[in-house]
Amino acid sequence: MTERSSADLDFLLRNAVESLPEGGLGRKLGAGQPLRVKFGIDPTAPDVHLGHAVPLAKLREFQDLGHLVVLIIGDYTARVGDPSGRSVIRPQLDPAEIDRNAETYRRQAFKVLDPERTELRLNSEWLEMAMEDLFRLARTATVAQLLERDDFARRYSGGEPISVLELLYPLLQGYDSVAVRADVELGGTDQTFNLLLGREVQTAYGVASQAILTMPILPGIDGVRRMSKSLDNYVGVDEPPAEIFGKLMRVPDDAMGLYYDLLLGGPPDPAASPVVQKRRLAHDLTARFHGPEAADAAEARFDRLHVAREAPAEIEEASLPDQNPVHLPALIGDRFGLSRAQARRLLAQGGVRLDGAVLGADELDLPASRLAGAVLQLGKRRFVRLRAPGGVARAAS
Repeated sequence: MTERSSADLDFLLRNAVESLPEGGLGRKLGAGQPLRVKFGIDPTAPDVHLGHAVPLAKLREFQDLGHLVVLIIGDYTARVGDPSGRSVIRPQLDPAEIDRNAETYRRQAFKVLDPERTELRLNSEWLEMAMEDLFRLARTATVAQLLERDDFARRYSGGEPISVLELLYPLLQGYDSVAVRADVELGGTDQTFNLLLGREVQTAYGVASQAILTMPILPGIDGVRRMSKSLDNYVGVDEPPAEIFGKLMRVPDDAMGLYYDLLLGGPPDPAASPVVQKRRLAHDLTARFHGPEAADAAEARFDRLHVAREAPAEIEEASLPDQNPVHLPALIGDRFGLSRAQARRLLAQGGVRLDGAVLGADELDLPASRLAGAVLQLGKRRFVRLRAPGGVARAAS
């Protein structure tokens, strides 16, 4: 290896988990040619979140070193459903929903990646194949080989169903590597089996096998489970600046090092207190996706709400219903999109405030005169200013 390729290798490996086969990535970098670095993402949900941003950030590092990223939007593999980490068969998604999500992914991925060094592909381009071609692909692996995969092995030994379609998923992902002639493929640690099988599928088709690089799986803002929209512990890259900042301020202290390492590229300042470290994390990531001014405004809003305990400078306004007294559970449900039962529970839990004062569980019907002009607050971040019936309502700017 040259001194340059050796330095590049050290840089790319610094926060990765594993590079296989041993020495494979170094040999490819040592050849001195731009590499085709593949990453596939199935559009099973409409948002790219920070968990996705971890491999996307690594891909950007490859781009900054002169390599080409091949980003595959798995509009066909999403119809199968990646079985990685699953204990049951995934429900089948509506193809129209997958197509809508795929369009969202295209746009949001470029918040991290350089469009000039990205080849964007849909795997429907090659997976919409003739039956004869599918038979050829299926012959590249055995059922016994596929059942060695940890999640399949657990389900098989536990008597849980495994569909034939799920067994095909790793082969379809491997064929993606054939179709785009990947030199390197990135994935989370849960993807190691699929990535290694991709090398074998490439060999079966006479294509040079890829090196693989696995990245840690980012925990959600609960600090425990992997980041996922279904677990409601995610931070979407397209969320409003105040949401990104506020959510990141909830990351537990013991997860901060991993967030810094994977998303900011280095450790936090050891001389700074945990709250200062967290503020920098929240500000820098908000700025990455929305710009420094938006990050400054999000931090100022956070301080008003959570430090000074004040309402935000701009609040959505809404008219009160034309009734007196006003039934508060109905008002809360209408203004915040909740059921009346949920509204009553929040009142019982002290989660509703009027002009900063906590409302009690028995305050279900209030005079319109008490509500007109007041700020109704739900939780820590949701506000609406109430106007007398017939008043002009306006959204917050």
